[in-house]
Amino acid sequence: MTAGRLWRAVSVALAWRTRATWLLASALLFAAAGAQAHKPSDSYLGVTVQGDQLSGRWDIALRDLDFALGLDADGDGNITWGELRARHADIAAYASARLALQADGQACTLTVGTQQVDEHTDGAYTVLPLNWACAVGAGAPHTLELHYTLFADLDPRHRGLLKLTAQGATRTAVLGPQAPRQRFDLQAEASVLTTLRDYAREGVWHIWIGFDHILFLLALLLPAVGLWSVRGGHARAPHRWHPVSRFRAAFWDVVRIVTAFTVAHSITLSLAALGLVSLPSRLVESAIAASVVLAALNNLRPVFEGRRWIVAFAFGLVHGFGFASVLADLGLPQGALALALLGFNLGVEAGQLAIVAAFLPAAYLLRRTAFYRRAVLQGGSALIALLAAVWLLERAFELKLMPF
Repeated sequence: MTAGRLWRAVSVALAWRTRATWLLASALLFAAAGAQAHKPSDSYLGVTVQGDQLSGRWDIALRDLDFALGLDADGDGNITWGELRARHADIAAYASARLALQADGQACTLTVGTQQVDEHTDGAYTVLPLNWACAVGAGAPHTLELHYTLFADLDPRHRGLLKLTAQGATRTAVLGPQAPRQRFDLQAEASVLTTLRDYAREGVWHIWIGFDHILFLLALLLPAVGLWSVRGGHARAPHRWHPVSRFRAAFWDVVRIVTAFTVAHSITLSLAALGLVSLPSRLVESAIAASVVLAALNNLRPVFEGRRWIVAFAFGLVHGFGFASVLADLGLPQGALALALLGFNLGVEAGQLAIVAAFLPAAYLLRRTAFYRRAVLQGGSALIALLAAVWLLERAFELKLMPF
């Protein structure tokens, strides 16, 4: 090889290593920044068509309405029933101006009933009873079109989770800035591919916005490109980092971890979604936070080295109950339970594989550097453990330790 070719090869290698460093650092910063935010803004919209009668229910988070309308009049951080009741008319006007419905191409008039309050896994929601008057004549409409712009000017990540029940069938959809207007043919049955696609999309979205799930997965992936050994052969001696020599070893380690996690959460997700097992959401969310803490601490003081797939399986059982709460909010179609579960699981798996595909090559390129060993593996694991510990305290004792 000539000197010129050798220099070009070295330059390419250095360029790839630099890109990998930036990619990995950006991924960790994104995870840390996202982990500090509360659950992304969702509302839950249910629409039922019975003959020519259209009714529904709309659950909107009080924290989102407070941001938009300022419900907390005294600024004490708590929205009382009195403060909420005093703004019922404002809430109804704000919400109804951001939801339009057409039946068979004709605009329907929305009436909002007396509001109530309900608790979801992420806090209190106002519940708006909905009724539409549509000039469609006798019988059920053939088509329905929804235009949804709630919080579109305030939060580009906000979405409305729609559950539409008509002709004995249930359809789901995600409304928001990315798809504010959607049309439904009420005479046509939802196809197998449509159901799979809708629930798979929800699975992908949930794993990407589920920062606790992402950090748990990252905590398991961080040591995959190396091995820990104990100096001197004593259990209490310091551990030493040895980068793997081949990509194949890291790849198959990751395959075992991701497969174990997927199998485990699929088991409990199915049991919970079918109503066979039910656990309190506070217990589940606290256990998920604890799993992230333990997985991250294992990177600092390895206990399950070489057996992280067992950790992934054990804690994956817990994470499955967390996924089940999302399906409960979406509503499972009674005529296609298995199909919806399959689609959601496939979506979660696809979301996980996308994270692995972005992380593993960069980690492998950097595995021999002090940057990876100290900043990424040790520093990243410590940061993950700290954030998850705060989550654990907040969820277990219903505290608010972070100002967001």
